[in-house]
Amino acid sequence: MNKAGLIEALAKETDMSKAAAGRTIDALLQIITKTVAKKEDVQLIGFGTFKATKRAARKGKNPRTGEALKIAAATVPKFSAGAAFKVAVNKKK
Repeated sequence: MNKAGLIEALAKETDMSKAAAGRTIDALLQIITKTVAKKEDVQLIGFGTFKATKRAARKGKNPRTGEALKIAAATVPKFSAGAAFKVAVNKKK
């Protein structure tokens, strides 16, 4: 499902217009992005947690030339699925 499909599903599920559903999803994503960018976690019980994690500097290799290179340390977003989400995804049909 892409963003358009998600907007359509939200609009149908909540009886709101597609425009309002689109604004709601955009606002939610913006809030999550801003919060994680401030190094704060966003925890949605049963669904999962969005957080910023530090990735250490490491050595890599240029795939084209095989030349060794240094990859700088970075802060990256991470999502950890919650227990209820894992159970829902893992259900047998």
